[in-house]
Amino acid sequence: MIANSSFSKIKKIAEQISSEYNEKIIPLHEIAASEYLEIIYDHYEKGTFDGMTVYDNDEFYIHINIDNGNKIDSPRSRFTLAHEFGHYFIDTHRIGLKSGILEPHPSKIDRVQFRKIEQEADFFASCLLMPEEIFLKDISRFKNFSFEVIDFLSKEYNVSKTACSIRFADIGNHPIKIVYAENGLIKWSKNSVDFPYYKLSDEIYVPAGLLMGDYFKDVKTEIFKTEQIFARDCFLDERRAISPTRMFYEHCITHKNCALSIIWED
Repeated sequence: MIANSSFSKIKKIAEQISSEYNEKIIPLHEIAASEYLEIIYDHYEKGTFDGMTVYDNDEFYIHINIDNGNKIDSPRSRFTLAHEFGHYFIDTHRIGLKSGILEPHPSKIDRVQFRKIEQEADFFASCLLMPEEIFLKDISRFKNFSFEVIDFLSKEYNVSKTACSIRFADIGNHPIKIVYAENGLIKWSKNSVDFPYYKLSDEIYVPAGLLMGDYFKDVKTEIFKTEQIFARDCFLDERRAISPTRMFYEHCITHKNCALSIIWED
């Protein structure tokens, strides 16, 4: 868990940078140019890493892996680059890299991070790309939550739906749960603090009651749709029985052996 003081400081740094540009889609390469940061887009093999920040010969270099789908200015590459900016702009990261205390390390984006340093860089990226005040203002356009909110916001800020939904889970006005799985195995999940169920009924395998469970039965048929699901088929509540009539909505997005679901209740 990152200390609140760290969150506050990181947010202040990121939003101060974003405020210098009168553009909703923050021009990341202009930021790099202003800091004389060299961004290197190259082929580093698929599945290895998305980004890496290196300090060498008194200069910082940011490497972005094209083979992982990081095309210049794509939603994925923008979060990758903003994450690497976190390692440069957050004082403890930058000083650690310069001194050699912090070794250059490959980063993977669009996932819930567990290492403190990666959590901090992810938080910096979210605050830089989706500043809280204007993000909340855009959310307020919608009276009710649906997947269309995430779809709209992700396009508005040119970020991935994963990054956008994680930001919404943190500061949005409606509780949601996000589940990401590969080959039928849950890789991570994230809740808004006020989402009613913290645990899935199965924390390893995708519960059969989820829409993404249907997908992993037949990965040849891609899914991009919203359907209703029964709460007791998907969630676990150790305190009380879940009503057999309680329903949630799940929007599932799939690609090859991967699936992302956003879950909410009216």
